[in-house]
Amino acid sequence: MRWAWPQGYQPQTAPVHKVVAIDFGAKRNILRCLASAGCDVTVLPATATAEEVLALNPDGVFLSNGPGDPAATGDYAVPMIKQVLDADLPVFGICLGHQMLALALGARTIKMNHGHHGANHPVKNHDTGKVEITSMNHGFTVDSQTLPAGVVETHVSLFDGSNCGIRLADRPVFSVQYHPEASPGPQDSYYLFERFADAMAARKVPAQSACVNDY
Repeated sequence: MRWAWPQGYQPQTAPVHKVVAIDFGAKRNILRCLASAGCDVTVLPATATAEEVLALNPDGVFLSNGPGDPAATGDYAVPMIKQVLDADLPVFGICLGHQMLALALGARTIKMNHGHHGANHPVKNHDTGKVEITSMNHGFTVDSQTLPAGVVETHVSLFDGSNCGIRLADRPVFSVQYHPEASPGPQDSYYLFERFADAMAARKVPAQSACVNDY
């Protein structure tokens, strides 16, 4: 569970959503945030196949942060992500996971002249108009000029205008470049974990309704 005074971190004892997290270099606090949003998280290695992911019958898939060139990791991860997208599951990505989701959707990534590192990076949320104070650590960015139709740019850096978030226009698939789990705001961006949980909950409602209608 999220840190709270004076208890500190508490265990998740009543999870309601089953999440598979792909570990490209995941930070422990991301897993804590997922758990605090009601998720039972199973972590699979970066090389996991779509078949291995989907065999666990998850309610949603999380793509973690990590080091390096997203195109290099994407050589083996992007095919898996594309197949997960075909399964119509909610997907949430952070940092490297954001970049590889963009690659899987048909965009490109580029090396930045000056990377973003540290806390107190202002990011504007286009959906709400609010500014979030974020933590960042990346040297590559998604080229927003290459986002295909149906992919919406949701967040931008107020330092240099670089892309900091995307979502699909018609499905609960989204990601951000920054680190909401780092809490420099301190909780400006925790809503992203709640959005992911809400998307998984909404996906279950039609299935439950169909079961009721069968009787």
